[in-house]
Amino acid sequence: MVCCLHAVQLGEERTRIMKIWKAVLGAGVAVVGVAVASAVVFVPVDLLKVGTGYAAKIVCSNVFIAGRDADDVLALDVQAPGHPLLRLVSVDVSVDDRRVTAAMPLSFAASTAVYRDGLGCANVEADGLEAAKAFSAPVAGAAVADPMRTWPEGALVGQVDSRLREILADEALLGPGYRAVVIVKDGRILGEAYGDRITPETPLLGWSMAKTVNAALVGILAGQGGVDLDDDQLFEGWRDRDHARIRLADLLAMESGIDFNESYGDLADVTRMLYLERDMAGYVQTLGLAAAPEKRFNYSSGDSVLIARHWMSKLPTLEVAHEFPRRALFDPLGMDSAVLEADARGTFVGSSYLYATAHDWARFGLLLANDGVWQGRQIVPLDFIARMKTPSSASNGAYSQAQTWLKGPGDEDGAGEGDTSATLWMLGHDGQSIAVDGGTGLVVVRLGLTPAKLGYRPQPLLKAIRDALD
Repeated sequence: MVCCLHAVQLGEERTRIMKIWKAVLGAGVAVVGVAVASAVVFVPVDLLKVGTGYAAKIVCSNVFIAGRDADDVLALDVQAPGHPLLRLVSVDVSVDDRRVTAAMPLSFAASTAVYRDGLGCANVEADGLEAAKAFSAPVAGAAVADPMRTWPEGALVGQVDSRLREILADEALLGPGYRAVVIVKDGRILGEAYGDRITPETPLLGWSMAKTVNAALVGILAGQGGVDLDDDQLFEGWRDRDHARIRLADLLAMESGIDFNESYGDLADVTRMLYLERDMAGYVQTLGLAAAPEKRFNYSSGDSVLIARHWMSKLPTLEVAHEFPRRALFDPLGMDSAVLEADARGTFVGSSYLYATAHDWARFGLLLANDGVWQGRQIVPLDFIARMKTPSSASNGAYSQAQTWLKGPGDEDGAGEGDTSATLWMLGHDGQSIAVDGGTGLVVVRLGLTPAKLGYRPQPLLKAIRDALD
């Protein structure tokens, strides 16, 4: 009966969509083509909502955090590299309400994202808008994203070491769609380059590089006695399930065993979590197990969101938890531009959503290169930094015990083209990377909008920089 009811509902929905498209085409509205428009009839509504949710979220964050033009963001960030159906999406930006709504033609499959001070944007439903807007977190002071701030070793940014000029002018090394490259050696910025319409003051999305920052917050809290990495009593709803064996350490190593699908296609768990679920951690908690903890490596943004929910729960209040990233990490490092975004329920999206300028991403990379020390102060405990450099048991040496990569993108044997290994890597969707080599004091930040299908890898850039500085 349920199956039949679903079929009837789906038929009614397709009929509705067909009527919409007949109206659109009959009115002469320009679309990418009749074939694409017709294809919408056979697309599940939830998949269309993923598309509009993605558009609303990306436009919202870039408008209200990065100060970019909404039309540029829609065209360049959402539509140009994305699915053809995204070209049908339009957005409406309400500056007064700090809200963005994205929809297919005739307002079909609409999704809304709202901005909150210090917590960035979150996808919301109409009945949850006010509750989501009630959250806020501290923001940085007047020094936000000042490109001439002095670095720890006293070198002013904005200058390029002569040895790096050709490299920073080589678009093949920087990669298609690059937006920022910053090279740090021994605490000094030796060179930087920026793509079209991007400046040193522009906060940029790191995607999964947020995972490493989220892990660093766990390390800081663990050093204060606030969390126990071997804790296996993580969530109330897990106590009578096999999930009760999952430790915080298992989540950090991507070895929880949770059956989470990270493939960014159609309605995978990751796209459902990010764009359809308002309580992301709550959604992941309901998923079953595909393996026992520690037995299988499975790269999972779901694990990272659970990490954030858990460490936040160990602080006295949600307000204190929202203050923690800035108080414990961003302010000490001078990461004034950094905004770690939270979902509609108020949980940090520690898997995916951290905006920061390229300089501030470099500050975090330098912290890791210096074994967690910043200007003589141990910010992240040394034993936790060691976890970031130690392979997890089931990843075949590719991933660490604390949300970092030990092999560069595409590397399966540890080195890429020549000697391009690094102490650790931070990697993110669409070509984000930070190579950290603590042994040489080298940090290379590369940010961009570079879909994986283009085949770009940052290892040749890293090798060219190493060769030039040797």
